[in-house]
Amino acid sequence: MSKFNDFLEMKVMPFAGRLAAQRHLVALRDGIILTMPLIIVGSLFLILGNLPIPGYADFMANIFGESWNTKLQYPVNVTFDVMAIFACFGIAYRLAQAYESDGVDPLSSGAIALAAFLLATPFSPFEVEGAAANFVPVSLLGSGGLFVGMLVAMLATEVYRFIVKRNIVIRMPDGVPPAVSRSFIALIPGFAVIILVWLIRLAVEATPFGDIHNLISTVIGSPLTLVGTSLIGSIIAELMVVLLWVCGLHGANIVGGIMSPIWLKATAENATAFAAGQELPHIFTAQFFEVFINVGGSGATLGLVLMMVWRAKLQQNKQLSKLATGPALFNINEPIIFGLPIVLNPLMIIPFVTIPILMVITTYVGMSLGLVAKPAGIVVPWTMPPIISGYLATGGKLSGAVMQLINLAMAMAIYYPFFRILEKNQQKEEEARQRELAATKTDE
Repeated sequence: MSKFNDFLEMKVMPFAGRLAAQRHLVALRDGIILTMPLIIVGSLFLILGNLPIPGYADFMANIFGESWNTKLQYPVNVTFDVMAIFACFGIAYRLAQAYESDGVDPLSSGAIALAAFLLATPFSPFEVEGAAANFVPVSLLGSGGLFVGMLVAMLATEVYRFIVKRNIVIRMPDGVPPAVSRSFIALIPGFAVIILVWLIRLAVEATPFGDIHNLISTVIGSPLTLVGTSLIGSIIAELMVVLLWVCGLHGANIVGGIMSPIWLKATAENATAFAAGQELPHIFTAQFFEVFINVGGSGATLGLVLMMVWRAKLQQNKQLSKLATGPALFNINEPIIFGLPIVLNPLMIIPFVTIPILMVITTYVGMSLGLVAKPAGIVVPWTMPPIISGYLATGGKLSGAVMQLINLAMAMAIYYPFFRILEKNQQKEEEARQRELAATKTDE
């Protein structure tokens, strides 16, 4: 076991630490988080439009008219359907913050990236009362444009930094207000970004792909989505989450920075289908992992905490279980991960890694067979307690809550024998310490 610990500390942790600190992954993760409050707000209206209560639809129609559901979709349209806009701005802003020491202004970088994203998005012509006009397809501003928004945000910020570092900027005198000065510094970088994206768009339009969105979707988006929404890909993603955690790193944040765009896209597509009363296309969404796999946090540690409350014999473990129960109910598991500990603990690593993988498989089987409702695209806050979150995330289906209970029971059963061995080892260590202390007092 000591060799295993040495391997984790000397080989795995340094690499995982560098990965966690990689500025583009951090910007990707933090930028997408900007969309979360909006998507949760949109989900609330999605729930209101589809409450599973007999007579609810007729009641609402009598009060607000037959178009009541369409009106409830308005907030959904300005949250889910434009998530790529906010993600693009947020990613560019966060990446620019990492380059502030080079003179990159985050606000200017976000604005330039947003303009470049809209430039990369094809407008569709239409007529209004005989007058020609254009509109941006909403499908390309939401989940369908997420990959383009991510790439454009990082490209725009990197070009901005490249130009500013070489001092190819317009600098105003010292007496000019800082906001005005920053806007002039961003002038040449902004011009360069717009020209570059414009040329890329013209070049892509000369190919069979037609536009940048179609190119990215075909070359990058489709393969990544196929992997991220498959059973094998999801098992690998969850495995990476728990392996990073056992090294003391926040695996959910690191892996989420890479996988969130894929799972958010699947979430938005499920939400669209759910609102239209159609078959849900995806099982693996962000809520699949947050709600059904990470019950109590990564590693499904709520099962461990509840089992400790019930079966712990040592006073230190009883006290730890009481302290960890409250946070675990709201999916916060740092107290148990670092307090037991699970980090760098070879014995507890085994169930911590095994349980989430088994839960991915069992939940997938239940949903694919139709025994459990799929995530409906409703984004519940990640701190929502289990059972409630399973019911809401599936659009008010009891099978979602039942699946969480089954996963929780499975986690408790698997954690139990490993925890019993851990307590026996702790008891032996405590007895050895007591004997050493008694021997020391006798010598004195």
